[in-house]
Amino acid sequence: MNVRDGLRRVAAVDPADFYTGIVADLYGPLKSSSQDPEPYADFIRQAGVPALELGCGDGDPLLELRRRGLDVEGVDSSEDMLERLRRRAAEQGIGATVFHQRMEALSLPRRYRAIFLAGPTFTLLPDDDAALAALRAIRAHLAEGGTALVPLFTPAPTPADQIGQVRTAVAPDGAELRFSIVAEQRDETARTQTTLLRYERHHGSDSSVVERPWILHWYTRDQFEKLATTADLTVTTVTDPDGKPVSADATGLLHFRLQVSCPPPLSVVCDATSTERVRALAAQLGDLDVLVNAAGGLPEPVSGDPSTLEAQLAQ
Repeated sequence: MNVRDGLRRVAAVDPADFYTGIVADLYGPLKSSSQDPEPYADFIRQAGVPALELGCGDGDPLLELRRRGLDVEGVDSSEDMLERLRRRAAEQGIGATVFHQRMEALSLPRRYRAIFLAGPTFTLLPDDDAALAALRAIRAHLAEGGTALVPLFTPAPTPADQIGQVRTAVAPDGAELRFSIVAEQRDETARTQTTLLRYERHHGSDSSVVERPWILHWYTRDQFEKLATTADLTVTTVTDPDGKPVSADATGLLHFRLQVSCPPPLSVVCDATSTERVRALAAQLGDLDVLVNAAGGLPEPVSGDPSTLEAQLAQ
Protein backbone atom coordinates (compact mmCIF):
# COMPACT_ATOMS: atom_id res chain seq x y z
CA MET A 1 0.00 0.00 0.00
CA ASN A 2 1.20 3.52 -0.80
CA VAL A 3 1.67 5.55 2.36
CA ARG A 4 -0.44 8.38 0.89
CA ASP A 5 -3.37 5.99 0.55
CA GLY A 6 -2.84 4.85 4.11
CA LEU A 7 -2.64 8.37 5.45
CA ARG A 8 -5.91 9.30 3.77
CA ARG A 9 -7.72 6.85 6.01
CA VAL A 10 -5.80 7.68 9.18
CA ALA A 11 -6.92 10.57 11.35
CA ALA A 12 -4.37 13.36 11.54
CA VAL A 13 -2.12 13.03 14.60
CA ASP A 14 -0.01 15.82 16.00
CA PRO A 15 3.56 14.45 16.12
CA ALA A 16 3.72 15.42 19.80
CA ASP A 17 0.72 13.18 20.47
CA PHE A 18 2.02 10.07 18.72
CA TYR A 19 2.89 8.18 21.91
CA THR A 20 -0.60 8.19 23.46
CA GLY A 21 -3.35 5.65 24.02
CA ILE A 22 -2.69 2.17 22.71
CA VAL A 23 0.69 3.26 21.32
CA ALA A 24 1.87 4.18 24.83
CA ASP A 25 0.41 0.96 26.25
CA LEU A 26 2.25 -1.19 23.70
CA TYR A 27 5.49 0.79 23.73
CA GLY A 28 7.12 -1.03 26.64
CA PRO A 29 6.13 -4.62 25.82
CA LEU A 30 6.99 -4.25 22.12
CA LYS A 31 10.17 -2.18 22.20
CA SER A 32 13.18 -4.14 21.01
CA SER A 33 15.79 -2.43 23.22
CA SER A 34 16.31 0.17 25.94
CA GLN A 35 18.69 3.12 25.97
CA ASP A 36 22.09 2.42 27.51
CA PRO A 37 22.34 4.83 30.48
CA GLU A 38 26.16 5.00 30.49
CA PRO A 39 26.71 7.70 27.82
CA TYR A 40 24.19 9.94 29.55
CA ALA A 41 25.52 9.28 33.05
CA ASP A 42 28.99 10.21 31.79
CA PHE A 43 27.63 13.33 30.13
CA ILE A 44 25.91 14.48 33.32
CA ARG A 45 29.03 13.87 35.39
CA GLN A 46 31.01 16.01 32.95
CA ALA A 47 28.46 18.80 32.47
CA GLY A 48 27.11 18.88 36.02
CA VAL A 49 23.70 18.91 37.67
CA PRO A 50 20.87 19.58 37.72
CA ALA A 51 20.13 17.75 34.48
CA LEU A 52 17.06 17.52 32.25
CA GLU A 53 16.09 14.73 29.85
CA LEU A 54 13.94 15.87 26.94
CA GLY A 55 11.54 13.25 25.59
CA CYS A 56 11.97 11.04 28.66
CA GLY A 57 9.08 8.77 27.63
CA ASP A 58 8.35 5.95 30.08
CA GLY A 59 11.63 6.32 31.94
CA ASP A 60 14.61 4.86 30.07
CA PRO A 61 17.26 5.91 30.99
CA LEU A 62 15.92 8.54 33.43
CA LEU A 63 14.92 6.07 36.14
CA GLU A 64 18.31 4.37 36.09
CA LEU A 65 20.04 7.75 36.31
CA ARG A 66 17.85 8.64 39.30
CA ARG A 67 18.59 5.26 40.88
CA ARG A 68 22.28 6.22 40.73
CA GLY A 69 21.53 9.36 42.70
CA LEU A 70 21.87 11.87 39.85
CA ASP A 71 19.74 15.02 40.00
CA VAL A 72 17.84 14.51 36.74
CA GLU A 73 14.35 15.66 35.80
CA GLY A 74 12.36 14.78 32.70
CA VAL A 75 9.90 16.28 30.25
CA ASP A 76 7.70 14.63 27.63
CA SER A 77 4.81 15.63 25.38
CA SER A 78 2.85 12.45 26.20
CA GLU A 79 1.00 12.36 29.52
CA ASP A 80 0.32 8.65 28.89
CA MET A 81 4.05 7.91 28.69
CA LEU A 82 4.70 9.98 31.81
CA GLU A 83 2.03 7.99 33.66
CA ARG A 84 3.87 4.80 32.72
CA LEU A 85 7.09 6.39 34.03
CA ARG A 86 5.42 7.32 37.33
CA ARG A 87 4.10 3.77 37.79
CA ARG A 88 7.52 2.29 37.09
CA ALA A 89 9.16 4.78 39.47
CA ALA A 90 6.71 3.87 42.24
CA GLU A 91 7.27 0.14 41.68
CA GLN A 92 11.05 0.64 41.92
CA GLY A 93 10.90 3.06 44.84
CA ILE A 94 12.55 5.84 42.83
CA GLY A 95 11.63 9.51 43.12
CA ALA A 96 11.33 11.33 39.80
CA THR A 97 10.24 14.84 38.84
CA VAL A 98 8.74 15.05 35.36
CA PHE A 99 6.82 17.66 33.38
CA HIS A 100 4.17 17.31 30.67
CA GLN A 101 5.41 19.78 28.07
CA ARG A 102 6.65 19.86 24.50
CA MET A 103 10.37 20.35 24.13
CA GLU A 104 9.76 23.19 21.66
CA ALA A 105 7.63 25.07 24.22
CA LEU A 106 9.44 24.54 27.51
CA SER A 107 8.62 26.69 30.50
CA LEU A 108 10.26 25.08 33.52
CA PRO A 109 11.12 26.56 36.95
CA ARG A 110 14.81 25.56 36.89
CA ARG A 111 17.87 26.07 34.75
CA TYR A 112 20.10 23.08 34.07
CA ARG A 113 23.80 22.39 33.74
CA ALA A 114 23.01 19.43 31.48
CA ILE A 115 20.14 19.05 29.01
CA PHE A 116 20.02 15.92 26.86
CA LEU A 117 17.96 13.63 24.69
CA ALA A 118 18.53 9.89 25.04
CA GLY A 119 18.69 8.61 21.50
CA PRO A 120 17.69 10.53 18.36
CA THR A 121 14.35 11.79 19.75
CA PHE A 122 15.11 15.19 18.23
CA THR A 123 14.30 13.73 14.80
CA LEU A 124 10.67 13.36 15.91
CA LEU A 125 10.29 17.14 15.56
CA PRO A 126 8.51 17.37 12.20
CA ASP A 127 10.32 20.32 10.58
CA ASP A 128 13.05 22.96 10.92
CA ASP A 129 10.70 25.47 12.57
CA ALA A 130 9.90 23.05 15.40
CA ALA A 131 13.59 22.14 15.70
CA LEU A 132 14.59 25.81 15.97
CA ALA A 133 11.92 26.41 18.62
CA ALA A 134 13.26 23.43 20.60
CA LEU A 135 16.85 24.68 20.35
CA ARG A 136 15.75 28.12 21.56
CA ALA A 137 13.94 26.46 24.48
CA ILE A 138 17.11 24.52 25.30
CA ARG A 139 19.09 27.77 25.16
CA ALA A 140 16.64 29.45 27.54
CA HIS A 141 16.88 26.62 30.09
CA LEU A 142 20.66 26.15 30.15
CA ALA A 143 22.37 27.42 33.27
CA GLU A 144 25.51 29.53 32.88
CA GLY A 145 28.24 27.29 31.51
CA GLY A 146 25.74 24.49 30.84
CA THR A 147 25.89 21.99 27.99
CA ALA A 148 23.26 20.30 25.85
CA LEU A 149 23.60 16.89 24.18
CA VAL A 150 21.53 16.19 21.05
CA PRO A 151 21.94 12.79 19.33
CA LEU A 152 21.08 12.84 15.61
CA PHE A 153 20.98 10.35 12.75
CA THR A 154 19.69 10.01 9.23
CA PRO A 155 17.14 7.18 9.11
CA ALA A 156 17.55 4.51 6.47
CA PRO A 157 14.54 3.42 4.43
CA THR A 158 12.81 0.35 5.80
CA PRO A 159 13.75 -2.70 3.68
CA ALA A 160 10.88 -3.78 1.47
CA ASP A 161 10.79 -7.28 2.97
CA GLN A 162 10.08 -5.80 6.42
CA ILE A 163 6.96 -3.95 5.29
CA GLY A 164 4.00 -5.94 6.57
CA GLN A 165 6.00 -8.13 8.94
CA VAL A 166 4.34 -8.47 12.35
CA ARG A 167 6.11 -8.38 15.71
CA THR A 168 4.15 -9.85 18.61
CA ALA A 169 4.27 -9.91 22.39
CA VAL A 170 2.01 -11.04 25.22
CA ALA A 171 0.69 -8.53 27.76
CA PRO A 172 0.59 -9.34 31.50
CA ASP A 173 -3.18 -9.92 31.19
CA GLY A 174 -2.65 -12.42 28.37
CA ALA A 175 -3.62 -10.11 25.51
CA GLU A 176 -1.81 -10.53 22.21
CA LEU A 177 0.04 -7.38 21.15
CA ARG A 178 0.98 -6.85 17.52
CA PHE A 179 3.06 -4.24 15.70
CA SER A 180 3.71 -3.85 11.97
CA ILE A 181 4.83 -1.37 9.32
CA VAL A 182 2.07 -0.79 6.79
CA ALA A 183 3.78 1.57 4.32
CA GLU A 184 6.50 4.18 4.06
CA GLN A 185 7.23 7.35 2.12
CA ARG A 186 10.50 9.28 1.97
CA ASP A 187 11.02 12.90 0.89
CA GLU A 188 14.70 13.73 0.43
CA THR A 189 13.98 17.42 -0.24
CA ALA A 190 11.97 17.91 2.94
CA ARG A 191 14.28 15.50 4.78
CA THR A 192 11.36 13.50 6.14
CA GLN A 193 10.44 9.85 6.29
CA THR A 194 6.81 9.01 7.07
CA THR A 195 6.12 5.45 8.15
CA LEU A 196 2.58 4.22 8.67
CA LEU A 197 2.57 1.99 11.78
CA ARG A 198 -0.16 -0.36 12.99
CA TYR A 199 -0.63 -1.24 16.67
CA GLU A 200 -3.01 -4.02 17.70
CA ARG A 201 -4.25 -5.47 20.98
CA HIS A 202 -6.41 -8.63 20.97
CA HIS A 203 -7.88 -10.19 24.10
CA GLY A 204 -10.68 -12.68 23.63
CA SER A 205 -13.45 -10.93 21.71
CA ASP A 206 -12.02 -7.48 22.42
CA SER A 207 -9.72 -5.94 19.82
CA SER A 208 -8.13 -2.50 19.37
CA VAL A 209 -6.34 -1.50 16.19
CA VAL A 210 -4.73 1.90 15.55
CA GLU A 211 -2.67 3.14 12.60
CA ARG A 212 -0.53 6.24 12.99
CA PRO A 213 2.02 8.04 10.80
CA TRP A 214 5.48 8.17 12.39
CA ILE A 215 7.42 11.12 10.99
CA LEU A 216 11.20 11.41 11.20
CA HIS A 217 12.91 14.64 10.15
CA TRP A 218 16.68 14.63 9.75
CA TYR A 219 19.49 17.16 9.28
CA THR A 220 22.89 17.33 7.71
CA ARG A 221 25.62 18.37 10.10
CA ASP A 222 25.84 21.80 8.47
CA GLN A 223 22.06 22.31 8.60
CA PHE A 224 21.91 21.46 12.29
CA GLU A 225 24.82 23.74 13.14
CA LYS A 226 23.10 26.62 11.30
CA LEU A 227 19.92 26.05 13.29
CA ALA A 228 21.94 25.98 16.50
CA THR A 229 23.64 29.26 15.60
CA THR A 230 20.26 30.88 14.95
CA ALA A 231 19.21 29.75 18.43
CA ASP A 232 22.32 31.37 19.95
CA LEU A 233 23.99 28.01 20.52
CA THR A 234 27.36 26.75 19.35
CA VAL A 235 28.19 23.13 18.51
CA THR A 236 31.34 22.52 20.55
CA THR A 237 31.98 18.85 19.75
CA VAL A 238 30.58 16.04 17.61
CA THR A 239 31.30 12.47 18.73
CA ASP A 240 30.07 8.93 18.39
CA PRO A 241 27.85 7.57 21.21
CA ASP A 242 30.98 6.50 23.12
CA GLY A 243 32.33 10.05 23.13
CA LYS A 244 35.03 9.49 20.53
CA PRO A 245 35.65 12.31 18.00
CA VAL A 246 34.34 11.72 14.48
CA SER A 247 35.33 13.02 11.07
CA ALA A 248 33.38 15.79 9.32
CA ASP A 249 31.78 13.25 6.95
CA ALA A 250 30.89 10.69 9.64
CA THR A 251 27.47 9.01 9.45
CA GLY A 252 25.38 6.96 11.84
CA LEU A 253 24.30 8.12 15.29
CA LEU A 254 26.23 11.28 16.22
CA HIS A 255 26.23 13.15 19.52
CA PHE A 256 26.24 16.94 19.19
CA ARG A 257 27.24 18.96 22.26
CA LEU A 258 26.12 22.57 22.39
CA GLN A 259 26.74 25.56 24.62
CA VAL A 260 25.45 29.10 24.68
CA SER A 261 27.28 31.19 22.09
CA CYS A 262 29.71 33.71 23.57
CA PRO A 263 29.14 37.29 22.40
CA PRO A 264 32.10 38.81 20.54
CA PRO A 265 34.18 41.23 22.59
CA LEU A 266 33.13 44.84 22.28
CA SER A 267 35.72 47.23 20.91
CA VAL A 268 35.53 50.85 21.95
CA VAL A 269 37.93 53.45 20.63
CA CYS A 270 38.18 56.46 22.90
CA ASP A 271 39.48 59.97 22.26
CA ALA A 272 41.94 61.82 24.45
CA THR A 273 39.26 63.42 26.61
CA SER A 274 37.89 60.02 27.71
CA THR A 275 41.23 58.38 28.56
CA GLU A 276 40.88 58.81 32.30
CA ARG A 277 37.27 57.66 32.18
CA VAL A 278 38.26 54.42 30.44
CA ARG A 279 41.07 53.86 32.95
CA ALA A 280 38.52 54.22 35.75
CA LEU A 281 36.18 51.77 34.07
CA ALA A 282 39.05 49.34 33.61
CA ALA A 283 39.77 49.48 37.32
CA GLN A 284 36.11 48.77 38.13
CA LEU A 285 35.63 45.96 35.59
CA GLY A 286 38.17 43.22 36.10
CA ASP A 287 37.32 41.51 32.81
CA LEU A 288 38.62 44.44 30.70
CA ASP A 289 42.03 44.61 29.13
CA VAL A 290 43.08 48.21 28.54
CA LEU A 291 46.35 48.88 26.75
CA VAL A 292 47.42 52.50 26.73
CA ASN A 293 49.43 53.82 23.82
CA ALA A 294 52.63 54.92 25.48
CA ALA A 295 53.47 57.52 22.84
CA GLY A 296 50.16 59.34 22.61
CA GLY A 297 48.57 58.38 25.89
CA LEU A 298 45.45 57.06 24.08
CA PRO A 299 43.92 53.70 24.96
CA GLU A 300 43.87 50.96 22.38
CA PRO A 301 40.50 49.20 21.75
CA VAL A 302 38.93 48.08 24.99
CA SER A 303 37.44 44.59 25.08
CA GLY A 304 35.07 43.17 27.63
CA ASP A 305 31.49 42.23 28.32
CA PRO A 306 29.36 44.30 25.91
CA SER A 307 26.31 44.74 28.13
CA THR A 308 28.40 45.86 31.11
CA LEU A 309 30.65 48.17 29.13
CA GLU A 310 27.87 49.77 27.10
CA ALA A 311 25.87 50.49 30.24
CA GLN A 312 28.90 52.09 31.93
CA LEU A 313 29.84 54.22 28.91
CA ALA A 314 26.24 55.41 28.56
CA GLN A 315 26.33 56.99 32.01
